[in-house]
Parts: sequence; C-alpha cells; structure tokens
Amino acid sequence: MSHDLRHDGTSTSAVPTTGTVVLGPTEIQRALTRIAHEIVERNKGTGDVVLLGIPTRGVPLAHRLVERLTAIAATDPGSADPIAPAGELDVTMYRDDLRDHPTRTIGRTQLPPGGVDGKVVVLVDDVLYSGRTIRAALDAISDLGRPRAVQLATLVDRGHRELPIRPDFVGKNLPTSHTERVRVRLAELDGEDAVVIQPAATTPTEGHR
Repeated sequence: MSHDLRHDGTSTSAVPTTGTVVLGPTEIQRALTRIAHEIVERNKGTGDVVLLGIPTRGVPLAHRLVERLTAIAATDPGSADPIAPAGELDVTMYRDDLRDHPTRTIGRTQLPPGGVDGKVVVLVDDVLYSGRTIRAALDAISDLGRPRAVQLATLVDRGHRELPIRPDFVGKNLPTSHTERVRVRLAELDGEDAVVIQPAATTPTEGHR
C-alpha cells in the first residue's frame, strides 16, 4: 500500500497504521496546553497574536491552540487578551519542489480578521523536519502583509534540518533517522490522536522534505 508523503516526511494516509506510538491523546493534549501557555508568556498576552495553521494537520492544531488560549484568558483575564480565530496558510505555490510535482492540489489560505500586518504570526504545523515547508510559509506570508514578528509552533520536531530554521514552541523533540516516517494522526481528520514512528520500507527518494 502506498502512502502520500508531505514535504516534511510525514505520511498523509488516513488508513490504520502500525508502528511505535510515541504520543497518545493525553500527551498531545498536554503538549498543546503547554505550548499555549508558552505563547502567552512569550508575547505577554495574545492581543496581537494570530495563529496560521499549515495544511493539513497544522490547521486543526491551530484551532485547538486558539481554544486553549481562549480558556487561559477566561481563567485569568489579566494573563491574555482575546485572540482571533485561527487562519490557514497554504504554501503549495511557494514550495521549492513544485516543478518536480506540478500537479499538487492547491489548498486554501484564509487569514483571521484584521490580517497579519503588525501582528505576531504564530505558524502552526504538526512536524518540523527539513525546514523547507516553513521557508515556503515565510515566503507566502511576505505576500500577504508585514507581520511584526513570526514565530513557529510544532507538535513534533524530528530534527534533520536543512535550513537555519528552529521552532519557538515544541510539543516534543523526537530524534529520528532519515529512513523513518513520523505519522501524526488527529481526531478531526483521522478519528484518533496519535504520533507514530514507522520504519520506511525503502530509503526515501522524493528529495527534500
């Protein structure tokens, strides 16, 4: 059975998976709650913060983080300002491997109310690998406006960076080999929450991820 691989080396197939589960539902919930508190602390509130999820699984993660940030504000109004709904940032046309895969489906970009000008944009993705998806996201943002700052939140950092990019907020650092695959499964898309490591059947030949 074949699996479609993302730019970051994760599989996007939603079929049941085998492998080693490294994060379950409880661990994912705790990681996102911790990231939300770190966003508030780093930015001294969330009044100027907007979250942009990178499809596919970065989008539901961004929505979950907004829910947690809203809960923080409700529990301690002095700690966080109201935050805008999460947006979506499609990076398809900014990828550096587009000519190798010219038939990729273009996704949707939807900015929160007020756009990104003068805001602190927090990019949200499921897995950080080579850094090339985030480079594409930075290029996409530059065409949409001029944020005051851009930060990065990722559920999993699996290492093997090819560009000088590092996350500001990480759910779990997960050392992996190049031949392993990291599968992130989320209830909104896959019916369950889990992060799974799978050994690759063959050495990847798809280029940079």
